[in-house]
Parts: sequence; structure tokens; C-alpha cells
Amino acid sequence: MRSGFREFILRGNVVDMAVGVVIGAAFGGVVTGLTKAFLTPLIAVIVGKPDYSSLKFTIRGTEFPVGDFINACVSFILIAAAVYFFVVLPVNALIARMHRGEKPPDPTTKQCPECLSEIPIEARRCSHCTQPVMGRAA
Repeated sequence: MRSGFREFILRGNVVDMAVGVVIGAAFGGVVTGLTKAFLTPLIAVIVGKPDYSSLKFTIRGTEFPVGDFINACVSFILIAAAVYFFVVLPVNALIARMHRGEKPPDPTTKQCPECLSEIPIEARRCSHCTQPVMGRAA
């Protein structure tokens, strides 16, 4: 039982996932700090009210704190924008720059002209509908 657990823990994907979770948590703190320190005050300068937690309404004695929901939505939008503009766009640009000179690999499958299923590129007959197909140029 211990050897199975040890093999599970030492698998590469488990370790990679653990590293990703730790880095993600740390990055979440950074993005939350960025949102609170810069983006929310910027909204306050533009709109005039950065905190909506005091907004609420009451129906038959039950209080609905709709302001907390608005704050959560604003925070989500700001965090998503920060992640997109400060992480996703730069990483996509870096990956595109790294793959700029590479040519795409040769295809290994083609579509059957009759049933549109994927078949090996060298096939002369579709394995799904048995329709004869041409060599590479189908």
C-alpha cells in the first residue's frame, strides 16, 4: 500500500499539479492586491463609489444585501481583466514568438468525402462507410 501511494505521489503530473496550485494561490493574492490597490480606486475616481456593500433593500423584514453581490461581480470582472491583460496576452505573444518559424506537421488523417469521418491519410477505402477514397488528396 505504501509503495502504491509513493508511486502516486511521485508521478510527474501530480507534482506538476501541486506546483500549479501553489503558484495559482500565490498569483491569486497578487491579482487581488492589484485589484484592491489600483483598479478599485481607479473606478472610484471615475464613478465615485468603489464600495457597494451598503446597498441593500428590505422586503417584509428580510434584508437583501445586493451591494455585496455587486462588489463580488466588480471584483470578478477586475480580476478576470487583470489576468487576461497581464498574463494571457503576454503568454500568448511569447508562445507565438517561439513558434514563429515552425511549419505545421504533416497531416496523418483525412476526411472521407462520403461520410466525413476521419481516416488515415494512406487509406484507400473508408473504414466507416467502405467508400473508396483517393490516396493523400481526398
